[in-house]
Amino acid sequence: MTNDQATMKTERLVSLDVFRGFTVAGMILVNSPGSWTQAYPQLLHAQWNGWTFTDWIFPFFLFIVGVSMTYSMAHRVERGDSRVDLFKQVARRAAIIILLGFILNIIPRFNFETVRIPGVLQRIGICYALAALIMLNFKPKAQAVWIACMLFGYMAVMYLIPVPGLGAGFMEPGKNLAAYIDSLFLTGHMWVQSKTWDPEGILSTIPAIATTLFGSLTGYLLRSEQSRPEKAAWMLFSGIMCLLVGGIWDWYMPINKSLWTSSYAVFMAGWALCVFGAFYWIVDVQGWQKWSKFFIVYGMNALASYFLSVFVMKMIIFFTITQPDGKELALKNVVYNAVFVPMFANPLNASLAFAIAYNLVFWAIAYILYKRSIFIKI
Repeated sequence: MTNDQATMKTERLVSLDVFRGFTVAGMILVNSPGSWTQAYPQLLHAQWNGWTFTDWIFPFFLFIVGVSMTYSMAHRVERGDSRVDLFKQVARRAAIIILLGFILNIIPRFNFETVRIPGVLQRIGICYALAALIMLNFKPKAQAVWIACMLFGYMAVMYLIPVPGLGAGFMEPGKNLAAYIDSLFLTGHMWVQSKTWDPEGILSTIPAIATTLFGSLTGYLLRSEQSRPEKAAWMLFSGIMCLLVGGIWDWYMPINKSLWTSSYAVFMAGWALCVFGAFYWIVDVQGWQKWSKFFIVYGMNALASYFLSVFVMKMIIFFTITQPDGKELALKNVVYNAVFVPMFANPLNASLAFAIAYNLVFWAIAYILYKRSIFIKI
């Protein structure tokens, strides 16, 4: 291996920080509209089948987890850590991520009888742990086989196993095998807007693990001895192929984020490869990095920024202010109605402006941490 190749394997992948920061900024943006009833369609999830910009965000997170995992584990192996030590670290991190997700669900009311058990961070923690277990025991080609087995297996059980009182092959909201399994194990502890199924439920976590492994395989590509332009080309080519395969698969199993269908997993892996590949080419191949500072700041404290943004949002919704007419109004709505609604004739723009302003608040916090070289890791 040449010295240049060794350097490429050990230096920080700046484009990954940019991609991570882009994803965190996107997550806070779509999670924080001024009004959920007044939001641009691309800033909301698809109602059922199909996809929007918002449906990019979660799979991008898992894809990034997979890429990062390849780098971090390789680094620890190179310094002599055993496989047991590696998985102990993975288990600890996964447990912390899952606990943070549960904390976000339980606050501010602390009602254990109805608290939602699944969630975004919970799924990230589970996918991280199980994908790491596969990574530690199987080579990249075998990991690709795992991806295929998970995606085709998930499609098979969703279409072939009958749901009591319903039958097999149903893919409607609350009327499918994934929802039935959620009802067996999570009744009373599911997403409040659905009540009878959960978008981060049990069965649909299987293809989400495959999404994480797509990121892992990308990490192996980036650590290979190919030139940087070749790596960028392979990512973009692979991304286009995944978009094509996912689009064709959509004819047989619809692209659906709530069920994390197999077509959705492949299609979003394609988008992740294309977006990350573009960032990689711009930032790490061409060296154009000045423009990316906004995203790098977020990317260096991604988990902390996401957690804090959700925590604060829950607080400003929970705390209320009594209005002159005697009605209680959430602090968030008071600010939104007093500041943003009067500024914009179009309510969609007012809602978007609130989300952007909210985003900038947490970017400012992340920037302070960045300038002080404080990077919160778990």
